[in-house]
Amino acid sequence: MAAEMLQFHEMGLDDRLLKAVADLGWSQPTLIQEKAIPLALEGKDILARARTGSGKTAAYAIPVIQRILASKQCVREQDVRALVLVPTKELGQQVQIMMRQLTSYCSRDVRVADISGKADVSTQRPILMEKPDVVVGTPSRVLAHLNAQNLVLHSSLEMMVVDEADLLFSFGFEADLKNLLCHLPKIYQSFLMSATFSEEVQALKELLLHNPVILKLQGSQLPDSSQLQQYTIKCEEEDKFLLIYTLLKLQLVRGKTLMFVGAMDRSYRLKLFLEQFGIPACVLNSELPIQSRCHIITQFNQGFYDIIIATDEQSLADPTASSQTTSGKKKKKSK
Repeated sequence: MAAEMLQFHEMGLDDRLLKAVADLGWSQPTLIQEKAIPLALEGKDILARARTGSGKTAAYAIPVIQRILASKQCVREQDVRALVLVPTKELGQQVQIMMRQLTSYCSRDVRVADISGKADVSTQRPILMEKPDVVVGTPSRVLAHLNAQNLVLHSSLEMMVVDEADLLFSFGFEADLKNLLCHLPKIYQSFLMSATFSEEVQALKELLLHNPVILKLQGSQLPDSSQLQQYTIKCEEEDKFLLIYTLLKLQLVRGKTLMFVGAMDRSYRLKLFLEQFGIPACVLNSELPIQSRCHIITQFNQGFYDIIIATDEQSLADPTASSQTTSGKKKKKSK
């Protein structure tokens, strides 16, 4: 008989943290959270492979916050105790949002600062002078602040996280990351979170981790190519929306679904069509502000929506195609 899943309230977490988790509607941990959080709370270094949307941000954010809250029980001066490295400013924003949601009942005790944006280093200096407990940023931005002495980590840092580790090298951060390590103390707890175990991630493992626990949670969840099937359905243009509804209603297509359409207005029309039948969906396209797009992805990952309707990027990138579509519509109306 399989062992019962470990629940959040059985992990020895601070009541304020448990309350924030409950507010987020998380009734039980995901697989990566169940495995990683207890190990992290024991002080172990972790290398975890888990796919996007598996809850891996909370898998490191919760133990980071718990450890900071525990350290605040002693009388200690305010300092930067955790560093989260991300490959993009968009991911930095998402991490900060998640951290702030989890610290909603202890925001005075755990302060989080995101410096991954493109603001001038001098503009961000006052934020770092307040010595937030957690700093989130790209390797190049963190290194710039370390070199400018806006950020000092060699004596205070206790935890470091590298999120989406497989993307760091492909985004050109290898040299910055290696230079950054010279500014860190000799002993600190590390977490590497990645969607894949590439050669670059293995190199990071040797560079950052000490006797890590390795969690390979993705392999059993995703089918290999031999298990995938592709189908093509031919139908009349006017029947496409009805066919999509039928596939969803009969549960021939189920679970998390990404739909691509050829034009932006079509994505909104499909969304409205599905909502008539009580099927919620969200629209994602390049015209939406970046914060809106991040919010949509977060809602999709958290289960508010199971369907994203996206517009083909090529049609957005080609202004000629756009103008032809517009003029074509006007002609139809005039007939």
